[in-house]
Amino acid sequence: MAGIIESSPAHQNFSRYDIRVIIKFFVILGKDASCIHKDLVTVLRENAPSIQTVRKWVKAVSEGRDDMEDEPRPGRPVTACGDANISKVLVSLSDDRRKTCEEISTETSMSRTSVFRVLTNKLNNKKKFSKWVPHLLTDEQKESRVNFSRNFLRRFQTEQNDFLGRIITGDETWVYSWDPETKRQSAEWRDFDEPRPEKVRRKQGALKVMHMIFFDMNGVILRWPVPIGTTINAQYYKKVLQDKLRPAIRKKRSGLLESGILFHHDNAPVHTARAVTDVLAGYKWELLEHPRYSPDLAPCDFHLFPKMKEHLRGQRFETEEDIIQATKVAIKNLDKCSYVTAFKDWLQRIEKCANNGGCYVE
Repeated sequence: MAGIIESSPAHQNFSRYDIRVIIKFFVILGKDASCIHKDLVTVLRENAPSIQTVRKWVKAVSEGRDDMEDEPRPGRPVTACGDANISKVLVSLSDDRRKTCEEISTETSMSRTSVFRVLTNKLNNKKKFSKWVPHLLTDEQKESRVNFSRNFLRRFQTEQNDFLGRIITGDETWVYSWDPETKRQSAEWRDFDEPRPEKVRRKQGALKVMHMIFFDMNGVILRWPVPIGTTINAQYYKKVLQDKLRPAIRKKRSGLLESGILFHHDNAPVHTARAVTDVLAGYKWELLEHPRYSPDLAPCDFHLFPKMKEHLRGQRFETEEDIIQATKVAIKNLDKCSYVTAFKDWLQRIEKCANNGGCYVE
């Protein structure tokens, strides 16, 4: 049997019916119970049936049994999942859906197994962990996200890629002298029986540099490292738009100045200040709205910054200049298609947001 089915985790999840069919197959081949059991243990290890069970089914097949299913069992029907017990579980959960099976069992005088069966088989429930979200959105904020999404999609349907191709989006992010690897990055291929690798939880480095980055579907237009000690207020942001971003657009994307720029950033106070909006209006850059508390709908936050920092995690930088140069290299190493992907993902997220009532999307 080991020559027919390889011994691997994927082949150890056989049902009892599957194992009986295999036993029947080897009985037809003329193998005895001991040989069959030995082969089953080789492949299924601790999941293999006992020698007594193998002998039982070898005998049954030898006597002419064809059906490998369990025979109907006499006795009283199971009542643990009846309407009365379902009602008890529902009442118990009505005031606290975090209760454990043990707590519900104590309240309802049902066995823990019965409670679990009612929850999973009858009520089709599954205990799910909470997920972290940026903000607990109000109904008004969800409605704002839906309106933004619908307006964005409506415009895309009218203008198609000409609409996306005119958008420049940007934001600020900290880059640290040390950022630990993610759990996914530290994953290792190991033998099936080996324990998981261990790593010490570390904090981010104390030295950090703020980067202001603006990009479109064709790539990064401006990466501006903010000097340490500089306060990013409306006046500083305005100066970056005037003295850094606009010249960079004129140099790298001169066609956008003619076709008309659609400018996007989130609604941080620095971005929405009057001094900033006046500059954008003076340049005749159309400002795309952005709903509050919505980093999941900002391409910098859900795509560019995570991709960029993947290349930086696990590296240690000693100076401000080291951080700046490493960030420059990390951006340079991003695939050119990554920026198109960012805008496609943005469109998909906006579509999901429009269809899910304004809830956060992943």
